[in-house]
Amino acid sequence: MTDAAVYTQDPDSHEEHHGPEHGFKRWLFTTNHKDIGTLYLFFSFIMMFVAGAMALLVRVELFEPGKVLLNPEYFNQMTTMHGLIMVFGVIMPAMAGLANWLIPLMIGAPDMALPRLNNWSFWLLPFAFAMLISTLFMSGPAPDFGWTFYAPLSTTYGPKSTDFFIFSIHLMGASSILAALNIVVTIFNMRAPSMAWMKLPLFVWSWLVTAFLLLAVMPVLAGCVTMMLMDRHFHTSFFNAAGGGDPLLFQHVFWFFGHPEVYILILPGFGVISAIIPTFARKPLFGYRFMVYATAVIAILGFVVWMHHMFTTGAPIAAQLYFMYATMLIAVPTGIKVFNWVATIFKGSLTFETPMLFALGFLVMFTLGGFSGLMVALVPSDYQYRDSYFVVAHFHYVLVSGSLFTIIAGVYYWLPKWTGQMYNERLGQLHFWLTTIGMNVTFLPMHFLGLAGMPRRIPDYALQFTDFNQICTVGAFIFGFSQLIFLYIILKASFGKRTYQVSNQVWEGATGLEWTLPSPVPYHTFETAPVVP
Repeated sequence: MTDAAVYTQDPDSHEEHHGPEHGFKRWLFTTNHKDIGTLYLFFSFIMMFVAGAMALLVRVELFEPGKVLLNPEYFNQMTTMHGLIMVFGVIMPAMAGLANWLIPLMIGAPDMALPRLNNWSFWLLPFAFAMLISTLFMSGPAPDFGWTFYAPLSTTYGPKSTDFFIFSIHLMGASSILAALNIVVTIFNMRAPSMAWMKLPLFVWSWLVTAFLLLAVMPVLAGCVTMMLMDRHFHTSFFNAAGGGDPLLFQHVFWFFGHPEVYILILPGFGVISAIIPTFARKPLFGYRFMVYATAVIAILGFVVWMHHMFTTGAPIAAQLYFMYATMLIAVPTGIKVFNWVATIFKGSLTFETPMLFALGFLVMFTLGGFSGLMVALVPSDYQYRDSYFVVAHFHYVLVSGSLFTIIAGVYYWLPKWTGQMYNERLGQLHFWLTTIGMNVTFLPMHFLGLAGMPRRIPDYALQFTDFNQICTVGAFIFGFSQLIFLYIILKASFGKRTYQVSNQVWEGATGLEWTLPSPVPYHTFETAPVVP
Protein backbone atom coordinates (compact mmCIF):
# COMPACT_ATOMS: atom_id res chain seq x y z
CA MET A 1 0.00 0.00 0.00
CA THR A 2 2.53 2.64 1.16
CA ASP A 3 5.85 2.62 2.95
CA ALA A 4 4.20 4.31 5.95
CA ALA A 5 2.48 2.74 8.91
CA VAL A 6 -1.20 1.94 8.47
CA TYR A 7 -3.45 4.24 10.48
CA THR A 8 -5.92 2.63 12.86
CA GLN A 9 -8.51 4.23 15.06
CA ASP A 10 -11.51 2.94 16.98
CA PRO A 11 -14.43 4.57 15.20
CA ASP A 12 -16.32 5.02 18.50
CA SER A 13 -13.41 6.39 20.47
CA HIS A 14 -13.34 10.05 19.53
CA GLU A 15 -15.75 11.12 16.82
CA GLU A 16 -18.87 10.68 18.89
CA HIS A 17 -17.70 12.66 21.92
CA HIS A 18 -15.12 15.05 20.55
CA GLY A 19 -16.19 15.71 16.98
CA PRO A 20 -16.89 19.13 15.55
CA GLU A 21 -19.54 21.47 16.86
CA HIS A 22 -22.41 22.14 14.53
CA GLY A 23 -23.47 25.37 12.90
CA PHE A 24 -21.79 28.74 12.77
CA LYS A 25 -19.89 28.36 16.05
CA ARG A 26 -17.93 25.42 14.64
CA TRP A 27 -16.34 27.63 11.98
CA LEU A 28 -15.94 30.74 14.12
CA PHE A 29 -14.19 29.09 17.07
CA THR A 30 -12.59 26.04 15.48
CA THR A 31 -8.99 25.21 16.26
CA ASN A 32 -8.93 22.03 14.15
CA HIS A 33 -6.39 22.25 11.33
CA LYS A 34 -8.76 20.61 8.84
CA ASP A 35 -11.53 23.12 9.51
CA ILE A 36 -9.12 26.05 9.29
CA GLY A 37 -7.65 24.67 6.06
CA THR A 38 -11.18 24.45 4.65
CA LEU A 39 -11.89 28.05 5.70
CA TYR A 40 -8.74 29.27 3.96
CA LEU A 41 -9.61 27.38 0.77
CA PHE A 42 -13.21 28.59 0.59
CA PHE A 43 -12.17 32.17 1.35
CA SER A 44 -9.58 31.96 -1.42
CA PHE A 45 -12.19 30.58 -3.81
CA ILE A 46 -14.59 33.46 -3.10
CA MET A 47 -11.82 36.01 -3.57
CA MET A 48 -10.82 34.36 -6.86
CA PHE A 49 -14.25 35.12 -8.31
CA VAL A 50 -14.14 38.69 -6.95
CA ALA A 51 -10.68 39.38 -8.41
CA GLY A 52 -11.59 37.49 -11.58
CA ALA A 53 -14.65 39.69 -12.12
CA MET A 54 -12.37 42.74 -11.83
CA ALA A 55 -10.01 41.27 -14.42
CA LEU A 56 -12.91 40.68 -16.80
CA LEU A 57 -14.00 44.33 -16.40
CA VAL A 58 -10.44 45.36 -17.33
CA ARG A 59 -10.49 43.09 -20.39
CA VAL A 60 -13.91 44.40 -21.49
CA GLU A 61 -12.53 47.95 -21.39
CA LEU A 62 -9.53 46.86 -23.47
CA PHE A 63 -11.65 45.05 -26.07
CA GLU A 64 -11.35 48.04 -28.40
CA PRO A 65 -9.80 51.53 -28.34
CA GLY A 66 -11.69 54.37 -26.73
CA LYS A 67 -14.06 54.16 -23.75
CA VAL A 68 -16.04 50.90 -23.71
CA LEU A 69 -17.29 50.55 -20.13
CA LEU A 70 -14.99 52.11 -17.50
CA ASN A 71 -13.66 55.61 -17.07
CA PRO A 72 -9.85 55.76 -16.72
CA GLU A 73 -9.88 56.29 -12.95
CA TYR A 74 -12.13 53.28 -12.32
CA PHE A 75 -10.01 51.23 -14.73
CA ASN A 76 -6.96 51.98 -12.57
CA GLN A 77 -8.89 50.97 -9.44
CA MET A 78 -9.85 47.65 -11.02
CA THR A 79 -6.27 46.85 -12.10
CA THR A 80 -5.01 47.74 -8.60
CA MET A 81 -7.64 45.70 -6.77
CA HIS A 82 -7.31 42.72 -9.12
CA GLY A 83 -3.57 42.44 -8.47
CA LEU A 84 -3.79 42.94 -4.71
CA ILE A 85 -6.64 40.47 -4.20
CA MET A 86 -5.13 37.81 -6.47
CA VAL A 87 -1.76 37.91 -4.69
CA PHE A 88 -2.82 38.42 -1.07
CA GLY A 89 -6.39 37.12 -1.13
CA VAL A 90 -6.31 34.15 -3.52
CA ILE A 91 -2.87 32.57 -3.91
CA MET A 92 -1.52 33.06 -0.37
CA PRO A 93 -4.69 31.91 1.49
CA ALA A 94 -5.10 28.92 -0.86
CA MET A 95 -1.52 27.82 -0.22
CA ALA A 96 -2.09 28.33 3.54
CA GLY A 97 -5.24 26.21 3.27
CA LEU A 98 -3.31 23.36 1.69
CA ALA A 99 -0.63 23.74 4.37
CA ASN A 100 -3.15 23.59 7.21
CA TRP A 101 -4.90 20.56 5.79
CA LEU A 102 -1.85 18.57 4.78
CA ILE A 103 1.22 19.33 6.89
CA PRO A 104 -0.08 17.64 10.10
CA LEU A 105 -1.32 14.66 8.04
CA MET A 106 2.01 14.34 6.20
CA ILE A 107 4.20 14.51 9.32
CA GLY A 108 1.98 12.39 11.60
CA ALA A 109 0.97 15.27 13.90
CA PRO A 110 -2.45 15.43 15.61
CA ASP A 111 -2.84 19.14 14.77
CA MET A 112 -0.89 22.35 14.25
CA ALA A 113 1.33 23.35 17.16
CA LEU A 114 -0.52 26.60 17.95
CA PRO A 115 -4.19 25.95 17.18
CA ARG A 116 -5.74 29.12 18.67
CA LEU A 117 -3.18 31.24 16.86
CA ASN A 118 -4.14 29.30 13.75
CA ASN A 119 -7.77 30.36 14.15
CA TRP A 120 -6.77 33.98 14.62
CA SER A 121 -4.47 33.99 11.59
CA PHE A 122 -7.41 33.04 9.38
CA TRP A 123 -10.05 35.35 10.87
CA LEU A 124 -7.82 38.39 10.35
CA LEU A 125 -8.22 37.90 6.58
CA PRO A 126 -11.96 38.52 6.06
CA PHE A 127 -11.67 41.81 7.98
CA ALA A 128 -8.58 42.84 6.03
CA PHE A 129 -10.23 42.24 2.66
CA ALA A 130 -13.57 43.71 3.73
CA MET A 131 -11.64 46.87 4.57
CA LEU A 132 -9.77 46.82 1.25
CA ILE A 133 -12.86 46.21 -0.89
CA SER A 134 -14.89 48.79 1.09
CA THR A 135 -12.71 51.50 -0.47
CA LEU A 136 -14.61 50.90 -3.73
CA PHE A 137 -17.76 52.24 -2.03
CA MET A 138 -16.26 55.32 -0.37
CA SER A 139 -16.95 58.86 -1.56
CA GLY A 140 -13.46 59.31 -3.01
CA PRO A 141 -11.62 56.93 -5.37
CA ALA A 142 -10.38 53.54 -4.21
CA PRO A 143 -6.62 52.80 -4.42
CA ASP A 144 -5.73 53.45 -8.05
CA PHE A 145 -1.93 53.32 -8.15
CA GLY A 146 -1.32 49.71 -9.22
CA TRP A 147 -0.78 46.66 -7.01
CA THR A 148 2.85 47.71 -6.44
CA PHE A 149 1.58 51.04 -4.95
CA TYR A 150 4.68 53.04 -5.89
CA ALA A 151 5.35 56.34 -4.14
CA PRO A 152 4.56 59.20 -4.74
CA LEU A 153 1.39 57.90 -6.45
CA SER A 154 0.36 56.23 -3.18
CA THR A 155 1.73 58.85 -0.76
CA THR A 156 1.73 62.44 -1.99
CA TYR A 157 -0.97 61.87 -4.60
CA GLY A 158 -2.78 58.84 -3.16
CA PRO A 159 -6.55 59.05 -2.50
CA LYS A 160 -7.85 59.24 1.08
CA SER A 161 -8.84 55.57 0.90
CA THR A 162 -5.12 54.69 0.84
CA ASP A 163 -5.14 54.72 4.66
CA PHE A 164 -7.67 51.87 4.69
CA PHE A 165 -5.50 50.07 2.15
CA ILE A 166 -2.44 50.48 4.43
CA PHE A 167 -4.28 49.09 7.45
CA SER A 168 -5.62 46.13 5.43
CA ILE A 169 -2.05 45.34 4.27
CA HIS A 170 -0.95 45.36 7.93
CA LEU A 171 -3.70 42.86 8.82
CA MET A 172 -2.80 40.59 5.87
CA GLY A 173 0.85 40.70 6.92
CA ALA A 174 0.02 39.86 10.54
CA SER A 175 -2.05 36.90 9.34
CA SER A 176 0.84 35.63 7.19
CA ILE A 177 3.39 36.01 10.00
CA LEU A 178 1.20 34.09 12.48
CA ALA A 179 0.53 31.31 9.95
CA ALA A 180 4.24 31.03 9.07
CA LEU A 181 5.27 30.93 12.73
CA ASN A 182 2.76 28.15 13.34
CA ILE A 183 4.03 26.12 10.38
CA VAL A 184 7.69 26.39 11.44
CA VAL A 185 6.92 25.37 15.03
CA THR A 186 4.70 22.48 13.85
CA ILE A 187 7.29 21.02 11.46
CA PHE A 188 10.15 21.33 13.97
CA ASN A 189 8.31 20.01 17.03
CA MET A 190 5.25 17.99 16.00
CA ARG A 191 6.45 15.57 13.34
CA ALA A 192 6.42 11.87 14.20
CA PRO A 193 9.58 10.89 16.15
CA SER A 194 10.60 8.43 13.41
CA MET A 195 10.29 11.04 10.63
CA ALA A 196 13.81 12.27 9.92
CA TRP A 197 14.40 15.50 8.01
CA MET A 198 15.22 13.68 4.79
CA LYS A 199 11.99 11.70 5.02
CA LEU A 200 9.81 14.81 4.95
CA PRO A 201 7.59 15.06 1.87
CA LEU A 202 8.68 17.77 -0.59
CA PHE A 203 5.44 19.66 0.13
CA VAL A 204 6.45 19.98 3.79
CA TRP A 205 9.97 21.07 2.85
CA SER A 206 8.66 23.66 0.41
CA TRP A 207 6.35 25.10 3.08
CA LEU A 208 9.09 25.14 5.71
CA VAL A 209 11.27 27.25 3.40
CA THR A 210 8.27 29.42 2.44
CA ALA A 211 7.42 30.02 6.10
CA PHE A 212 10.93 31.32 6.78
CA LEU A 213 10.59 33.58 3.73
CA LEU A 214 7.33 34.97 5.11
CA LEU A 215 8.88 35.62 8.53
CA ALA A 216 11.75 37.46 6.84
CA VAL A 217 9.90 39.67 4.36
CA MET A 218 6.43 40.44 5.74
CA PRO A 219 7.93 42.80 8.37
CA VAL A 220 9.68 44.60 5.47
CA LEU A 221 6.29 45.15 3.81
CA ALA A 222 4.89 46.34 7.15
CA GLY A 223 7.75 48.84 7.43
CA CYS A 224 7.13 50.00 3.87
CA VAL A 225 3.42 50.76 4.37
CA THR A 226 4.17 52.32 7.79
CA MET A 227 6.59 54.74 6.09
CA MET A 228 3.82 55.51 3.58
CA LEU A 229 1.46 56.30 6.45
CA MET A 230 4.07 58.55 8.11
CA ASP A 231 4.66 60.43 4.86
CA ARG A 232 0.93 60.91 4.39
CA HIS A 233 0.05 62.13 7.88
CA PHE A 234 3.08 62.86 10.05
CA HIS A 235 5.18 65.14 7.81
CA THR A 236 8.05 62.71 7.30
CA SER A 237 9.81 62.55 3.93
CA PHE A 238 10.89 58.96 3.43
CA PHE A 239 9.65 58.97 -0.17
CA ASN A 240 9.03 62.70 -0.75
CA ALA A 241 11.80 64.34 -2.79
CA ALA A 242 10.59 67.81 -1.77
CA GLY A 243 11.49 67.03 1.83
CA GLY A 244 14.81 65.34 1.08
CA GLY A 245 13.44 61.82 0.63
CA ASP A 246 13.70 59.56 -2.39
CA PRO A 247 10.81 57.86 -4.26
CA LEU A 248 13.31 55.20 -5.39
CA LEU A 249 13.75 54.19 -1.75
CA PHE A 250 10.17 52.93 -1.93
CA GLN A 251 11.02 50.68 -4.88
CA HIS A 252 14.07 49.26 -3.09
CA VAL A 253 12.07 48.48 0.07
CA PHE A 254 9.03 47.19 -1.80
CA TRP A 255 10.99 44.89 -4.12
CA PHE A 256 13.13 43.60 -1.26
CA PHE A 257 9.81 42.24 -0.06
CA GLY A 258 8.32 41.73 -3.53
CA HIS A 259 10.81 39.37 -5.09
CA PRO A 260 10.93 36.84 -2.23
CA GLU A 261 7.12 37.16 -2.31
CA VAL A 262 7.18 35.67 -5.81
CA TYR A 263 8.79 32.54 -4.35
CA ILE A 264 6.33 32.57 -1.44
CA LEU A 265 3.61 32.26 -4.08
CA ILE A 266 5.39 29.55 -6.09
CA LEU A 267 7.44 27.29 -3.78
CA PRO A 268 4.44 25.58 -2.12
CA GLY A 269 3.19 24.84 -5.64
CA PHE A 270 6.50 23.12 -6.37
CA GLY A 271 5.78 20.91 -3.36
CA VAL A 272 2.32 20.03 -4.68
CA ILE A 273 3.75 19.06 -8.08
CA SER A 274 6.46 16.99 -6.38
CA ALA A 275 3.68 14.93 -4.76
CA ILE A 276 1.49 14.55 -7.87
CA ILE A 277 4.01 13.65 -10.60
CA PRO A 278 5.53 10.60 -8.79
CA THR A 279 2.02 9.32 -8.04
CA PHE A 280 0.84 9.31 -11.66
CA ALA A 281 4.25 8.28 -13.04
CA ARG A 282 4.29 5.45 -10.47
CA LYS A 283 7.93 6.14 -9.71
CA PRO A 284 9.73 7.71 -6.74
CA LEU A 285 10.64 11.37 -7.20
CA PHE A 286 13.97 11.61 -9.00
CA GLY A 287 16.71 13.44 -7.06
CA TYR A 288 14.84 14.06 -3.77
CA ARG A 289 17.85 15.54 -1.94
CA PHE A 290 18.69 17.86 -4.81
CA MET A 291 15.07 19.03 -4.85
CA VAL A 292 15.34 19.94 -1.16
CA TYR A 293 18.62 21.79 -1.69
CA ALA A 294 17.28 23.55 -4.81
CA THR A 295 14.26 24.81 -2.83
CA ALA A 296 16.54 26.35 -0.19
CA VAL A 297 18.87 27.86 -2.82
CA ILE A 298 15.95 29.45 -4.70
CA ALA A 299 14.77 31.05 -1.45
CA ILE A 300 18.23 32.39 -0.58
CA LEU A 301 18.87 33.78 -4.07
CA GLY A 302 15.42 35.39 -3.99
CA PHE A 303 16.77 37.90 -1.45
CA VAL A 304 19.62 39.18 -3.63
CA VAL A 305 17.91 39.95 -6.95
CA TRP A 306 15.30 42.59 -6.05
CA MET A 307 16.83 45.33 -8.18
CA HIS A 308 16.15 43.57 -11.49
CA HIS A 309 12.74 45.27 -11.22
CA MET A 310 14.58 48.60 -11.33
CA PHE A 311 17.03 48.34 -14.25
CA THR A 312 15.53 51.43 -15.92
CA THR A 313 15.71 53.68 -12.84
CA GLY A 314 19.26 54.86 -13.49
CA ALA A 315 21.09 52.15 -11.56
CA PRO A 316 24.89 52.16 -11.95
CA ILE A 317 26.36 49.72 -14.45
CA ALA A 318 28.03 47.61 -11.73
CA ALA A 319 24.70 47.12 -9.95
CA GLN A 320 22.97 46.28 -13.21
CA LEU A 321 25.59 43.64 -14.03
CA TYR A 322 25.45 42.07 -10.57
CA PHE A 323 21.65 41.86 -10.45
CA MET A 324 21.50 40.56 -14.03
CA TYR A 325 23.89 37.69 -13.29
CA ALA A 326 22.29 36.93 -9.89
CA THR A 327 18.86 36.79 -11.52
CA MET A 328 20.05 34.43 -14.22
CA LEU A 329 21.66 32.24 -11.53
CA ILE A 330 18.19 31.44 -10.11
CA ALA A 331 17.55 29.53 -13.36
CA VAL A 332 20.01 26.85 -12.13
CA PRO A 333 18.12 25.52 -9.06
CA THR A 334 14.80 26.06 -10.87
CA GLY A 335 16.16 24.08 -13.83
CA ILE A 336 17.22 21.29 -11.45
CA LYS A 337 13.60 21.03 -10.31
CA VAL A 338 12.21 21.00 -13.84
CA PHE A 339 14.72 18.36 -15.00
CA ASN A 340 13.99 16.20 -11.95
CA TRP A 341 10.24 16.33 -12.62
CA VAL A 342 10.88 15.40 -16.26
CA ALA A 343 13.21 12.58 -15.15
CA THR A 344 10.48 11.30 -12.83
CA ILE A 345 8.05 11.23 -15.76
CA PHE A 346 10.59 9.57 -18.09
CA LYS A 347 9.73 5.90 -18.62
CA GLY A 348 7.08 6.09 -15.92
CA SER A 349 3.82 4.17 -16.07
CA LEU A 350 1.84 7.32 -16.78
CA THR A 351 -1.87 7.94 -16.49
CA PHE A 352 -3.47 11.31 -17.14
CA GLU A 353 -6.08 11.97 -14.48
CA THR A 354 -7.00 15.61 -13.83
CA PRO A 355 -4.32 16.32 -11.17
CA MET A 356 -1.63 15.02 -13.55
CA LEU A 357 -3.00 17.12 -16.43
CA PHE A 358 -2.75 20.29 -14.34
CA ALA A 359 0.75 19.24 -13.20
CA LEU A 360 1.87 18.79 -16.82
CA GLY A 361 0.19 22.08 -17.76
CA PHE A 362 2.21 23.72 -14.99
CA LEU A 363 5.42 22.10 -16.19
CA VAL A 364 5.06 23.35 -19.77
CA MET A 365 3.74 26.86 -19.10
CA PHE A 366 5.92 27.58 -16.08
CA THR A 367 8.96 26.68 -18.18
CA LEU A 368 7.78 29.10 -20.89
CA GLY A 369 7.33 31.76 -18.21
CA GLY A 370 10.85 31.03 -17.00
CA PHE A 371 12.26 31.60 -20.48
CA SER A 372 10.57 34.99 -20.77
CA GLY A 373 11.94 35.72 -17.28
CA LEU A 374 15.46 35.17 -18.59
CA MET A 375 14.68 37.67 -21.36
CA VAL A 376 13.58 40.25 -18.79
CA ALA A 377 16.70 39.52 -16.70
CA LEU A 378 18.99 40.83 -19.47
CA VAL A 379 19.59 44.53 -18.86
CA PRO A 380 19.74 45.72 -22.50
CA SER A 381 16.56 43.93 -23.54
CA ASP A 382 14.80 44.87 -20.30
CA TYR A 383 14.82 48.49 -21.45
CA GLN A 384 12.47 47.37 -24.24
CA TYR A 385 10.25 45.14 -22.12
CA ARG A 386 9.93 47.25 -18.96
CA ASP A 387 6.39 48.48 -18.19
CA SER A 388 5.03 46.86 -21.35
CA TYR A 389 2.52 44.06 -21.78
CA PHE A 390 5.47 41.66 -22.19
CA VAL A 391 6.00 41.90 -18.42
CA VAL A 392 2.27 41.32 -17.82
CA ALA A 393 2.46 38.19 -20.00
CA HIS A 394 5.61 36.98 -18.23
CA PHE A 395 4.35 37.20 -14.67
CA HIS A 396 0.95 35.73 -15.54
CA TYR A 397 2.64 32.75 -17.19
CA VAL A 398 4.70 32.28 -14.05
CA LEU A 399 1.98 32.92 -11.47
CA VAL A 400 -1.09 31.42 -13.17
CA SER A 401 0.78 28.20 -13.98
CA GLY A 402 3.17 28.26 -11.00
CA SER A 403 0.54 29.07 -8.38
CA LEU A 404 -3.04 28.77 -9.63
CA PHE A 405 -2.51 25.58 -11.67
CA THR A 406 -0.65 23.92 -8.80
CA ILE A 407 -3.40 24.88 -6.31
CA ILE A 408 -6.07 23.45 -8.62
CA ALA A 409 -3.96 20.30 -9.16
CA GLY A 410 -3.58 19.91 -5.40
CA VAL A 411 -7.31 20.33 -4.78
CA TYR A 412 -8.15 17.65 -7.37
CA TYR A 413 -5.45 15.38 -5.92
CA TRP A 414 -6.48 15.57 -2.25
CA LEU A 415 -10.22 16.36 -2.60
CA PRO A 416 -11.27 12.66 -2.63
CA LYS A 417 -9.20 12.12 0.52
CA TRP A 418 -10.82 15.13 2.24
CA THR A 419 -14.42 14.36 1.27
CA GLY A 420 -14.43 10.61 0.68
CA GLN A 421 -16.09 11.33 -2.66
CA MET A 422 -14.48 11.05 -6.10
CA TYR A 423 -15.10 14.06 -8.32
CA ASN A 424 -16.41 13.73 -11.88
CA GLU A 425 -13.26 12.96 -13.90
CA ARG A 426 -14.80 13.95 -17.24
CA LEU A 427 -15.79 17.37 -15.88
CA GLY A 428 -12.33 17.74 -14.33
CA GLN A 429 -10.67 17.14 -17.69
CA LEU A 430 -13.06 19.58 -19.39
CA HIS A 431 -12.10 22.13 -16.73
CA PHE A 432 -8.40 21.55 -17.45
CA TRP A 433 -8.67 21.99 -21.21
CA LEU A 434 -10.87 25.09 -21.05
CA THR A 435 -8.61 26.64 -18.39
CA THR A 436 -5.43 25.87 -20.35
CA ILE A 437 -6.83 27.10 -23.66
CA GLY A 438 -8.26 30.22 -22.02
CA MET A 439 -5.00 30.96 -20.21
CA ASN A 440 -2.88 30.72 -23.36
CA VAL A 441 -5.34 32.63 -25.54
CA THR A 442 -5.36 35.39 -22.90
CA PHE A 443 -1.68 35.79 -22.15
CA LEU A 444 0.29 34.53 -25.17
CA PRO A 445 -0.72 37.50 -27.40
CA MET A 446 0.37 39.89 -24.62
CA HIS A 447 3.99 38.98 -25.35
CA PHE A 448 3.59 40.35 -28.87
CA LEU A 449 1.64 43.41 -27.69
CA GLY A 450 4.52 44.21 -25.35
CA LEU A 451 7.18 43.65 -27.99
CA ALA A 452 5.21 45.98 -30.30
CA GLY A 453 5.32 48.68 -27.63
CA MET A 454 1.94 48.60 -25.84
CA PRO A 455 2.41 49.90 -22.28
CA ARG A 456 0.63 48.22 -19.38
CA ARG A 457 -1.96 49.83 -17.06
CA ILE A 458 -3.57 51.98 -19.74
CA PRO A 459 -7.34 52.06 -20.46
CA ASP A 460 -6.86 53.12 -24.10
CA TYR A 461 -4.40 52.22 -26.86
CA ALA A 462 -3.47 52.78 -30.48
CA LEU A 463 -5.57 51.18 -33.20
CA GLN A 464 -2.88 48.69 -34.31
CA PHE A 465 -3.16 46.81 -30.99
CA THR A 466 -6.89 46.10 -31.37
CA ASP A 467 -6.84 42.56 -32.84
CA PHE A 468 -4.56 41.02 -30.20
CA ASN A 469 -6.44 42.78 -27.39
CA GLN A 470 -9.72 41.33 -28.64
CA ILE A 471 -8.17 37.84 -28.68
CA CYS A 472 -6.94 38.39 -25.10
CA THR A 473 -10.42 39.44 -23.96
CA VAL A 474 -12.08 36.36 -25.51
CA GLY A 475 -9.47 34.14 -23.83
CA ALA A 476 -10.06 35.85 -20.47
CA PHE A 477 -13.78 35.07 -20.59
CA ILE A 478 -13.07 31.43 -21.48
CA PHE A 479 -10.56 31.23 -18.62
CA GLY A 480 -12.82 32.98 -16.12
CA PHE A 481 -16.07 31.17 -16.82
CA SER A 482 -14.37 27.75 -16.94
CA GLN A 483 -13.77 28.17 -13.18
CA LEU A 484 -17.53 27.75 -12.69
CA ILE A 485 -16.99 24.09 -13.62
CA PHE A 486 -14.40 23.89 -10.83
CA LEU A 487 -16.91 25.46 -8.41
CA TYR A 488 -19.54 22.87 -9.36
CA ILE A 489 -17.07 19.98 -8.98
CA ILE A 490 -16.01 21.09 -5.50
CA LEU A 491 -19.55 21.75 -4.25
CA LYS A 492 -20.78 18.38 -5.58
CA ALA A 493 -17.86 16.50 -3.99
CA SER A 494 -18.28 18.37 -0.70
CA PHE A 495 -22.07 18.49 -0.32
CA GLY A 496 -23.54 16.20 -2.99
CA LYS A 497 -25.05 12.77 -2.56
CA ARG A 498 -22.44 10.09 -1.86
CA THR A 499 -22.33 7.99 -5.03
CA TYR A 500 -18.80 6.59 -5.12
CA GLN A 501 -16.86 6.00 -1.93
CA VAL A 502 -13.09 6.08 -2.50
CA SER A 503 -10.54 3.80 -0.87
CA ASN A 504 -8.07 5.01 1.74
CA GLN A 505 -5.27 5.33 -0.78
CA VAL A 506 -7.46 6.91 -3.53
CA TRP A 507 -4.69 6.91 -6.18
CA GLU A 508 -2.63 3.89 -7.17
CA GLY A 509 0.97 4.85 -6.56
CA ALA A 510 0.31 7.51 -3.89
CA THR A 511 2.67 7.28 -0.93
CA GLY A 512 2.79 9.17 2.35
CA LEU A 513 1.12 9.14 5.75
CA GLU A 514 -2.03 10.96 4.61
CA TRP A 515 -2.93 8.02 2.34
CA THR A 516 -2.95 5.62 5.29
CA LEU A 517 -5.92 7.46 6.82
CA PRO A 518 -9.58 6.66 6.13
CA SER A 519 -11.43 8.59 3.40
CA PRO A 520 -12.88 11.02 4.35
CA VAL A 521 -10.22 11.93 6.89
CA PRO A 522 -11.56 11.71 10.48
CA TYR A 523 -11.90 14.94 12.45
CA HIS A 524 -9.09 13.82 14.81
CA THR A 525 -6.07 11.96 13.46
CA PHE A 526 -2.72 10.62 14.66
CA GLU A 527 -3.46 10.76 18.39
CA THR A 528 -0.74 8.12 18.56
CA ALA A 529 2.34 8.98 16.53
CA PRO A 530 2.75 6.68 13.49
CA VAL A 531 5.99 4.86 12.78
CA VAL A 532 7.75 5.86 9.57
CA PRO A 533 10.18 3.15 8.33
